[in-house]
Amino acid sequence: ETGSEDIDILPNGLAFISSGLKYPGLKSFAPDKPGEIFLMDLNEDSPRAVELRISRGFDLASFNPHGISTYVD
Repeated sequence: ETGSEDIDILPNGLAFISSGLKYPGLKSFAPDKPGEIFLMDLNEDSPRAVELRISRGFDLASFNPHGISTYVD
């Protein structure tokens, strides 16, 4: 809805998407909404981004994701 900042696609086709970057001088389409991480399964016929729930105790109000990367063990 407000655009993504970065995406990381795993070999199994799962994509993690960061969204909600707020940066001085950069127009924000949702200035009062915290950042989000989405998951998309690119193996599906009609992939759809689903917001991931972030653990309790995390400061969501100041979450401002810039980039994303994954580590596969």
